[in-house]
Amino acid sequence: MLDQDNGHARCPSCGEFIEMKALCPDCHQPLQVLKACGAVDYFCQHGHGLISKKRVEFVLA
Repeated sequence: MLDQDNGHARCPSCGEFIEMKALCPDCHQPLQVLKACGAVDYFCQHGHGLISKKRVEFVLA
């Protein structure tokens, strides 16, 4: 099992970092990642607007 954190994952056995892609939970299209003042937000450019971090689907990139 991978340890996930804001679009990155780390393999617990080898320690290698793996890039994760954020997808919209409604249309499954890639999300735009907005970073400001230490906060990370996710925006769907296909009409679903801002997506809560709890709802984002992360998949291996």
